[in-house]
Amino acid sequence: MNYYDYNYNYGQSVNNLESIAIWTIVSLILAIIGGVLVYFLFVKGKNLKLSPTLKKIRDLLDFKVMLIEPILKIVYLISTIFVILVSFSAISQNFLLFLLILILGPVFIRLIYEASLMLVMIWKNTKQISENTTPKAKEDKKEVEKKETEKKSTKKDEN
Repeated sequence: MNYYDYNYNYGQSVNNLESIAIWTIVSLILAIIGGVLVYFLFVKGKNLKLSPTLKKIRDLLDFKVMLIEPILKIVYLISTIFVILVSFSAISQNFLLFLLILILGPVFIRLIYEASLMLVMIWKNTKQISENTTPKAKEDKKEVEKKETEKKSTKKDEN
């Protein structure tokens, strides 16, 4: 067998890489243009009349609604069930190992997911505090302005 008997098709591989590289660049440019347009026209468009479904999508894109909480809960349940089922594979090798995995596995997973959910809860509580204090701050500012105008008007009346 000679060296020339092998057909490596280097030309075809190079063409595939070129087309992948070109499509990657085109995709990046289209994604930048699309992302900027969606942000300024849809997410930050204040005077848009949207259906309830589109309002939910806008809230999702504006990060007013977070998806991480239900995803974390589902992953937690899947992980816990998986660890419990895997623990049964250790029952034939070592009963003590089976008990350790069966008991400590779900506890360890619970601690990890509680730590993750604490970040989500901090975000939710901060958002709730912000929502509760922002309108009140505006009302307080209006009251202060109203009192100042009343003081100015009473001073003018006195003069």
